[in-house]
Amino acid sequence: MVPRSREVLGPVHAPVSIGHKVVSCSTKGVSMNIYVGNLSFKTTERELQEAFAVFGEVGSVRIITDGYTGKSKGFGFVEMPNTAEAKAAMEGLNGKELGGSVLRVNEAKPREDRRGGGRREGGHFGGRGRGGGGGGGGRRF
Repeated sequence: MVPRSREVLGPVHAPVSIGHKVVSCSTKGVSMNIYVGNLSFKTTERELQEAFAVFGEVGSVRIITDGYTGKSKGFGFVEMPNTAEAKAAMEGLNGKELGGSVLRVNEAKPREDRRGGGRREGGHFGGRGRGGGGGGGGRRF
């Protein structure tokens, strides 16, 4: 039997079984990852979450920190499950002050592969296919 169209049945809000897969249908849409730049180094993830929560549900908050010092790098990411709420948050918070800094808020770009595509050259006295290192060689008296 062929299922009837959504227009006949109305919107579906619960998970639906299609074959062997369970598909969740929702009016929320896809979650949105938001870049937040120019953060004060003193801003906490809790403060950032509270600022975005005014506009809707916040899925996650992450302030990026330096691997060695643990200090904030001055930017972070907020994930919001509702696209409409995320867009409202971006419009509402971009250019606004938080913790003494004017925020830069926009949709996060997908993370690029940081490994690069070609051969790496360089290093200490290296480059252009020459090995790194330096010094040494020659005769010793």
